[in-house]
Amino acid sequence: MKKPEILSPAGDMEKLHAAILYGADAVYLAGEMFGMRTASGNFSDEELAQATELAHKNGVKLYVTCNTMMRNQDIKALPPYIEMLGGIGVDGIIVADLGCMRLVQKYAPKAEIHISTQASVLNSEAATAWYEMGAHRICLAREASLAEICEIMEKKPKELAIEAFVHGAMCMAYSGRCMISDYLAGRSANRGNCAQPCRWSYVLMEEKRPGEYFPVVEDGRSTHIFNSKDMCMIEYIPELMAAGIDSFKIEGRVKSSYYCAAVTNAYRLAIDEYVRDPENWKRDGFWTVEADKVSHRQYCTGFYFGEKNIQRQETSNYIRTWDVVATVVECDDEGNAVIEQKNKFEINKEYELMQPKAAPQVVVFEKMTTLDGEEIEAAGQAKIRVRVKLPGKAPVGAFLRREGSRFNEP
Repeated sequence: MKKPEILSPAGDMEKLHAAILYGADAVYLAGEMFGMRTASGNFSDEELAQATELAHKNGVKLYVTCNTMMRNQDIKALPPYIEMLGGIGVDGIIVADLGCMRLVQKYAPKAEIHISTQASVLNSEAATAWYEMGAHRICLAREASLAEICEIMEKKPKELAIEAFVHGAMCMAYSGRCMISDYLAGRSANRGNCAQPCRWSYVLMEEKRPGEYFPVVEDGRSTHIFNSKDMCMIEYIPELMAAGIDSFKIEGRVKSSYYCAAVTNAYRLAIDEYVRDPENWKRDGFWTVEADKVSHRQYCTGFYFGEKNIQRQETSNYIRTWDVVATVVECDDEGNAVIEQKNKFEINKEYELMQPKAAPQVVVFEKMTTLDGEEIEAAGQAKIRVRVKLPGKAPVGAFLRREGSRFNEP
C-alpha cells in the first residue's frame, strides 16, 4: 500500500512549525512575490532559507509557489528570484505559466517543477504534455472527479506524481480563475490578491428603478449566490489511496496555525491508522470529529463524486465551535507545564489537550499559578504565562482548547 504524502500549508513561520510538528510530509509556502496568497504572512528571502533548513532538518520537503498569472514585468523579475530558490535548495517550485517553467529549468535546474492547480489539468494527455516539457508533478484541477483521477493515474507516465486537494476552501470560479475581485475591488485573484467577493451579500436592482434594492433572501438576512462550501475528504481515505494519488494537499495558508496543526494532525492520524489496520478503519473515527473542530464552512466532498451542490447560497458564515485557550511553551516528563494564554481559561473546567499524532485528552486544571508562584483561578490577561499540571509530557506547540464559545459567526 503506497502511503501518500500529506502536503500542508505554511502561510508564515508559525504555521510552518505547526505543520512540521503535527505530521506534514511536505509543506508549501510563498515568498514575497509570485504567490497566490498575498493575504498570508509569506516569507522574505532570508526566511525562505531558514524555512528550507528547518523543513529539511525535520525530514520534510518544501515547495515554493510561483504560480500567479505572469505578466511581462513579472518575467523580468523572475530569474534572480528563481536562482535564489535553487540556491537555498527548495525541493519543488510550483508554476502555472510556461514561461515561468522555462526559467525554473534554466535558473533552478535541481528543483522539481510542480504544475499548479491553476493550470486546470483534467486529463492524462495534458498531464503527459506537462511531463514531457519537464514537470515532475501535477496538482490536478479541483473539478476532477475520483473516476477521472483514476483514469489519469492509469494513463499518465509512471514517473509523474499526482497531487490533489483533499481539504479546505473551494472556489466558485473554475480552478480559481476568477475575475470578479479584479472587477469589483481592483484586486486580482489570479495574482494572489483576491478580495473574496464570492462571500459578499448581494441584492437585485431593476434597471428602471435605480437605487431601489430588492433582497433575494435565503437566510433571513442576505444573499450569497457565489459562496462555496469547504471540502473535507477525511472520511474517504480508502478511496483516495486506492486511486493512487501521491500527495494529499490541504488548503489554508491564510488560516491559523491551529487550523494547520489540527487538520494536518487529523489526516496524519487517519492515514496512519488506515495503513496500520485497513480492515478495522472507521470513516467516523475521531479524526473526522477533529476536522470539525476548526473554523470552516459547511463541508462537502467537492467534485470527487460528481457533486453539483458545491455552491452554498444560504450564508457565508463559518462554523466555529471550538476556541484555542492556550499553547504549551514548556513541559517536563511529569506534565509540569507552562502554557501561554490565547483566550480566557479557569481552574476546574474541562479543556482538551491536542498534541501531535495522538487523540485529544480531556484535562482539568485543579491548580494554576503565575510564574512567580501566585495561585490564581483564571487566566484572562492576554498572553499571560501560567503553570499547570498536564496528564504527561506534552511538546512545545501543543494546544489547549474549549468547546462551545462561538457558532456560525461571519
